[in-house]
Amino acid sequence: MEAIETRYRTHTCGQLRLADNNKPVRLAGWVHSYRDHGGLVFIDLRDRDGLTQLVFDPDSCGKETHEIGSALRSEWVISIAGEVEPRGQGMDNPKLATGQIEVRVKSMEVLSSSPTPPFTPDEHETVSEEKRLQYRYLDLRRKGMQDTLRTRARVTKLMRDYLGDLGFWEIETPFLTKSTPEGARDFLVPSRLMPGSFYALPQSPQLFKQLLMVAGCDKYMQIVRCFRDEDPRADRQAEFTQLDVEMAFIDRENIIAIMEGLLRQIWKQVLNVEITTPIAHMEYDEAMSKYGSDRPDLRFGMQLTDITDLAHTTDFKVFTGAAMVKCIVVPEGAKLTRAQTDALAEWSKGFGAKGLAVTKVTAAGFDTGIAKFIQKIAPQLIERAQAKVGDLFCFAADKPKIVHKVLGELRLKMARDMQLKPSMDFAWVWVVNFPLFEYDDEEKRFVSTHHPFTAPLDADLPKLDSQEREVVESIKSKAYDIIVNGNEIGGGSIRIHRMDTQQKLFALLGIDDTAQKQKFGFLLDALQYGAPPHGGIALGLDRLIMILRGLSNIRDVIAFPKTQSGSDLMCNCPSPVDEKQLKEIHIRLVLPPGK
Repeated sequence: MEAIETRYRTHTCGQLRLADNNKPVRLAGWVHSYRDHGGLVFIDLRDRDGLTQLVFDPDSCGKETHEIGSALRSEWVISIAGEVEPRGQGMDNPKLATGQIEVRVKSMEVLSSSPTPPFTPDEHETVSEEKRLQYRYLDLRRKGMQDTLRTRARVTKLMRDYLGDLGFWEIETPFLTKSTPEGARDFLVPSRLMPGSFYALPQSPQLFKQLLMVAGCDKYMQIVRCFRDEDPRADRQAEFTQLDVEMAFIDRENIIAIMEGLLRQIWKQVLNVEITTPIAHMEYDEAMSKYGSDRPDLRFGMQLTDITDLAHTTDFKVFTGAAMVKCIVVPEGAKLTRAQTDALAEWSKGFGAKGLAVTKVTAAGFDTGIAKFIQKIAPQLIERAQAKVGDLFCFAADKPKIVHKVLGELRLKMARDMQLKPSMDFAWVWVVNFPLFEYDDEEKRFVSTHHPFTAPLDADLPKLDSQEREVVESIKSKAYDIIVNGNEIGGGSIRIHRMDTQQKLFALLGIDDTAQKQKFGFLLDALQYGAPPHGGIALGLDRLIMILRGLSNIRDVIAFPKTQSGSDLMCNCPSPVDEKQLKEIHIRLVLPPGK
């Protein structure tokens, strides 16, 4: 990075090289480290671009500047003027881009001092995350965070440049909008001017980008902040950023091709990695059947094998009474101890299973676990699952939904625990043709798998007139997710562009005519005035950066994130507000007992 020349600096702390020898320069930044070598004081000066070693020699900077230099401490902010010179023989630092030079200080200005900080950038690994979030501005000074923010800035610029060159317009959509009955919980904002009414912060710009297509804008994009009042997780935050894209007069393959081009460019520019395109497509049903997940990690084996037919020939009641029995084979898993396999059985209960049956493959068949119940089908099982001596069979027997969930999570856990070597660095796949609906047993109604504006496959359109659960559950959608290494980094669909079709879908979701008009009247009105076929996608920027940087915690790619409980430890919020503020927005608090 080249510095903008100001009175404080002519160069950044990562810019100078041997070619700048004898050049007069000014640098500014933070004191990173301090060393006193018997009269010569060495300071590593840091800014976001790197480190430069400064030398305070009383013969060149004068006694007064040398004394001030001797008093400098970690995280003080200074500006210096000096001259570039090579380091002494054998003193080069190959770890630094500036490691062949140093700057001999002539004069210095202390711009601000600092008390001893709670931690320094180099100490972040020994400091709790809570402490780092409390002093986030200090944590952001470390190189890892600076590199992540730099990557994030590069990626957003690549997105804008790539889509801009294709004719997309970046259009802002409202943050204060209408609450809808579908999806995760909204953040609500009370209206001061309309007592008793509320705005909602958008979970996505979905309806607005569809309206922009109705409005004839044709190609829309936006890097937009979105909000969902959900419990944060390692890969999710209540407020997050996504690249939002919508296009008119297109089909699924058009959107996929544009997104593949964008991802190719990002991976090439940021990681110098080539993505082979076109990326393979996998049906949702195949992903669930083979991997127990709609975001399958394809970097290792352990596919799910259906053995229901074989299991029902045994005398093992757990198998014979189950709607589905499937297994995975863990390579060399026979080395796990009884305590470890018992722990897996207990772990599986967290995903709704009653337990987990296991057995080990030996030259004679099966040994330990449920071996005695399934010995007679050992040859067929071993052949079907392509198991080898020394492997571990893990079985799940239950409803299909539970079997897939348990074994899908188990294969990921075993890949981590057994430290299986991935077959590739990045495994990409598009998962397509999701179910349009799923049945919510608690609410006793259908809910949208993606969102209620997703179009069904053309062949399944007549099924929207059915009320039979099996028929409705069989409807497939024009939805698609892009997956890399088991992470969903984006998802989208072709939208419904006909009012009558949208009304049918709302009706299947239990949204009656009155609720349709109240909640979605503006959308239905728009669809009747000439809506083009359209569709789009959203890429999760936070998760994308997390993968590019090889990180596992989404908080590490956001400048000012919330904790897992949704708190901002730096600003100390959420926090109470004055009674006067509540009165102005016509809100009275009714807190739970003891709060």
